[in-house]
Amino acid sequence: MKLRTDDEVIVISGKDKGKIGKIIRVDRSRDRVFVEGINIVKRHQRPNPGRPNAPVGVIEREGPVHVSNVALLDPKDRKPTRIGTRRTEDGSRMRVTKRSGTEID
Repeated sequence: MKLRTDDEVIVISGKDKGKIGKIIRVDRSRDRVFVEGINIVKRHQRPNPGRPNAPVGVIEREGPVHVSNVALLDPKDRKPTRIGTRRTEDGSRMRVTKRSGTEID
């Protein structure tokens, strides 16, 4: 998976199509990403005597989105793009956008 935390992505399919957000968390084992403000799910949380400061009631938070349903935003023109890799002079890998060739890292 070429997406990482803090990458800005756009949703390309599903109920939140067209929305933009930052990746909060990446679940590599299930090929899922959590994007802020996207796929909001409600969870009903009971009071827990062992955790008195935990939130109680109906909690809204981001649910997982499959990585194929999001695309990285090109930092140059803010349009969806794919990600490639390029080797630098010292031999390390650098992520680059396919659309404009801009380095991401």
